[in-house]
Amino acid sequence: MTSSTHDPQARARPPLLLALKRGLAGLCPVCGQAALFQGYLRVRSACPHCAAPLGRVRADDAPPYFTILVVGHIVVPGMLLLERAASPPLWAQTAIWVPLTLVLTLALLRPIKGATVGVMLALGVLAPEEDG
Repeated sequence: MTSSTHDPQARARPPLLLALKRGLAGLCPVCGQAALFQGYLRVRSACPHCAAPLGRVRADDAPPYFTILVVGHIVVPGMLLLERAASPPLWAQTAIWVPLTLVLTLALLRPIKGATVGVMLALGVLAPEEDG
């Protein structure tokens, strides 16, 4: 048994793509056995299965940024294509794109945050431990 098995940093660094997939699915990026989230967007402080330090990953503004980027790349071309093809009235555009933007944002924010947490955990980007 090597000393790296006792080191939580070494144990909590899964392969990048695996961590990304598990995070997208809302699972612990390390073991894939437990839920990553404790609510809609609150990340657990630690994995109940493998004790990975999930709460030390600070995704901060990255998930909303990536969500805006993805939703914007879906909605804006759709708006432009619809305007060019049919030129519907403004109320129809609003009735289509505002709800779609809201639904897409709420649907994608959690998986994108999970993927961000997974990538950051795989890369070892953790906040320092708090002395309590």
